[in-house]
Amino acid sequence: MPEQKEKTTCGIGVLAHVDAGKTTLSEALLYTAGARRVLGRVDHQDAFLDTHALERARGITIFSKQALLETAHRRLTLVDTPGHVDFAPEAERTMPVLDCAVLVISGTDGVQAHTLTLWRLLERYHVPTFLFINKMDLPTVEKGKLLDTLHRELSPACVDFGEDFGVIAENAAMCDEALLETYLETGTVTVGNLRGLIEQRKLFPCCFGSALKLDGVEKLREILDVYAPEKEYRQDFGAKVYKISRDPQGNRLTWMKLTGGELKVRAPLTYKNAKGENVEEKVLQLRSYSGDKFTAPETAEAGELVAVTGLTQTWAGQSLGAEPEGRKSTLEPVMTYRVRLPAGADPAVVLPKLRLLEEEEPQLRLLWENGQIHVQIMGRVQLEIFQALVKQRFGLDVELDDRRIFYKETIENTVEGVGHFEPLRHYAEVHLLLEPLPRGSGLVFGTMCPTDVLDGNYQKLILTHLCEKVHRGVLTGAPITDMKITLLVGKAHLKHTEGGDFRQATYRAVRQGLMQAKSVLLEPWYDFILTVPTEQIGRGITDIRAMGGEFEAPETSGTLSTLRGLVPAAEVKDYAEVLAAYTQGLGRLQLTLHGYAPCHNAEAVIAGTAYDPEADLDNTPDSVFCAHGAGFNVKWDQVKDYMHLESGLKEEKSPSLLTRNLHIEDKELEAIMEREFGAIRRPQYGVKAENRPATEEITIAPPKNKYLIVDGYNIIFAWEELSELARSDLDAARRRLCDIMSSYAGYTKCRTVVVFDGYKQKGNPGEKSQFHNIQVVYTKEGETADAYIEALVYETGGSYAVRVATSDALVQLSSFHSGALRVSARELKIEVEAAQKEMREHFRK
Repeated sequence: MPEQKEKTTCGIGVLAHVDAGKTTLSEALLYTAGARRVLGRVDHQDAFLDTHALERARGITIFSKQALLETAHRRLTLVDTPGHVDFAPEAERTMPVLDCAVLVISGTDGVQAHTLTLWRLLERYHVPTFLFINKMDLPTVEKGKLLDTLHRELSPACVDFGEDFGVIAENAAMCDEALLETYLETGTVTVGNLRGLIEQRKLFPCCFGSALKLDGVEKLREILDVYAPEKEYRQDFGAKVYKISRDPQGNRLTWMKLTGGELKVRAPLTYKNAKGENVEEKVLQLRSYSGDKFTAPETAEAGELVAVTGLTQTWAGQSLGAEPEGRKSTLEPVMTYRVRLPAGADPAVVLPKLRLLEEEEPQLRLLWENGQIHVQIMGRVQLEIFQALVKQRFGLDVELDDRRIFYKETIENTVEGVGHFEPLRHYAEVHLLLEPLPRGSGLVFGTMCPTDVLDGNYQKLILTHLCEKVHRGVLTGAPITDMKITLLVGKAHLKHTEGGDFRQATYRAVRQGLMQAKSVLLEPWYDFILTVPTEQIGRGITDIRAMGGEFEAPETSGTLSTLRGLVPAAEVKDYAEVLAAYTQGLGRLQLTLHGYAPCHNAEAVIAGTAYDPEADLDNTPDSVFCAHGAGFNVKWDQVKDYMHLESGLKEEKSPSLLTRNLHIEDKELEAIMEREFGAIRRPQYGVKAENRPATEEITIAPPKNKYLIVDGYNIIFAWEELSELARSDLDAARRRLCDIMSSYAGYTKCRTVVVFDGYKQKGNPGEKSQFHNIQVVYTKEGETADAYIEALVYETGGSYAVRVATSDALVQLSSFHSGALRVSARELKIEVEAAQKEMREHFRK
């Protein structure tokens, strides 16, 4: 007998608009596959996957669950997700770990607003999708009309897989040009062809039936068995975390899909926590769940979805091992409420407890403002669930009030923000470029600062500080979004820069840039579908206009009319209740988050907030400079007059008189010169010296000898190999630099002085010594290398062609004013390497 092929693993998500029959379909799949002996029902409160008491009481799915079943060729992990729009982020978090999805659509309701949201998310995460059109047993449902709706609303590639294979093959071939050519030439389409199109999201199989009556369920299971994608996984360990939860005993569970290799019990796992710190922990237990029951295998393999105990700092959306970082979630709450605690409850004690819920539901964001707890929530249903969970888990009866819209801010123009932090014995300066991005881009951070200007480690530190904080706008104090923040230049001090200095400079640079920019207030907008009796469509249009909404021309079908468009979330409020009242329950309002757009009443919102950005001391735009041994505050609009580095923005300057092409004739130019400076006396070449007047003697000065001054520590920390050596042995790095410069000076015949800063060394008298053919200077206590170099340039500039090698902008500036030429650390390195190459060539010859 031929060897039977091993069953492949496949994770399938079940998604739908609320009340489309999603959980009923999951129960039917488990029952018909033999995974359950009894068919559970939502209305009977015995559904296998709705295990939480709140889910059974409300008849809706709140938390994603998984169940195991097998088909002829597959081991399927079914992931049942919430259908209510308030819990859509929970559904979105499962998508990166799905091999494919079943999107359930109600035959009576058709494609709903939330269906379109789920469809866009499945497209975003490139999840191959099957469609199950449910409730086909009801008399008002017509299959042909539904298929036309799917083609119009979702994709023309939706194909009925209930037909004969020949019809399926012909319809599928129309979805791909290459397959159509093959079909026209050979007249055949293979199962592999169809599976490939499904995996590329070029084909969407549709199955019609009734989950409650088990009609079409067996057919769907067969379609999944044959056409679900067959994934190949890497050998190296990789995993994607999609959920954090706790079991009834309080054990923390990290839910993940293995995307490569294997994971064993008691195996050490190294990962980065939310702060970017390395963490190493052991896997205590692996759990393979089906409903609320689990088995505990010793090993989990690629493709499996498991819950892991023993990991204390993982987070939803995290990538482990070789798994690359994924996309950020797009759905987010738009309402903020104040959490009112019962009498006697200390907010500071309650907050860490509520953080546990935030960890399990990342979109449930907690904020701490002026000693009070605030929470961001998607909608009313999630609000009620939050209250119930707090009561159940922590025994607290909390109330939510002070409902506010969660605004954001962005900018319209490009600006440079400067932050300087220099109280006594501290130093950091940061220049950031703030640029606007398209709506929905979020915040993007980067750097264009050369490492010879600022060490790479300091640059990483600045980027970390940009990521770690919620940066506030200057209109209402709302978080900023949709902009790119790039590090232009920065400066540290070898002795004085400490850990938190760049944090302060970075925060201040962001705020200083925002104060200069033209800011825009953003508010959340909903996509809405308003359905009312035709005779009341005028009232609906009037209401939407009053809310500041935008809409298309109404569509009429039978006795109902539909209005589609956009409306500000702030204006919707309790309109669903108003709608039900004036339509006697016949009207329907569907809302899905469209995204953030300019606020329709920005002036009123800004005035009502009365936010003063200069009075917000936690987010100050001002900088701190140092003079006469003490720090002093400089207002944000004066910072550029005090900053130590030149602007990182290259401004285009209007052409000056010297750079314009004036097209002046030689004689005209000569006349101008004589008028301004007197007669031009030219040497009389060919005339003997004794016959030439004394006033016409030509004296050609001999070329000046070369003199190079090297800012020692600046060069050491700008050159990568020396910087690395200095971390372990600074003295060795100094000697190595002196060796390099000694060879360079000997070959180029350039007098060279290397200056090291001894400013902070107490009792240091300073030192000047000869190192082979170069001079080495250690400045005395209280004297910086900057000051010594400036004095040395002034002293030697008249007799030598002086150059100063440094990437310190202040030293470069003072050298330039003293008549010396400036050489950056990078340019010096190129010169040294060129000299070394010439020396090798010389000795080789």
